[in-house]
Amino acid sequence: MDSLQTAKLAAKALDSKKGLDIKIIKIRDISSIADYFVIATGTSNTHVKALADEVEYQLDNNGISVSSVEGQRNDTWILLDYIDVIVHVFSEDAREYYNLERLWEDGEEVSLD
Repeated sequence: MDSLQTAKLAAKALDSKKGLDIKIIKIRDISSIADYFVIATGTSNTHVKALADEVEYQLDNNGISVSSVEGQRNDTWILLDYIDVIVHVFSEDAREYYNLERLWEDGEEVSLD
């Protein structure tokens, strides 16, 4: 599975648990840290955790193991690192505060289709 397919699978997992404002941003051409960011918002700390858990579950079922997980203690921003794909799941306040879309505005937003 290539990195775009992995990103889309993560986005689908987020959508299945009603993640909000899901975006895939291609950063491969502007950064060496990953090929894609997948960003979503949860409506509560519990929802943020459930979204991250679903991504990890769905990708693991497809043979893709998470390299590292950051931020699980506060449940306002959980980062799942899949090497070429980094999934960010935010609370509404944390997403607004960090505003990754602005920081990575030179990246290309990818269709979720």
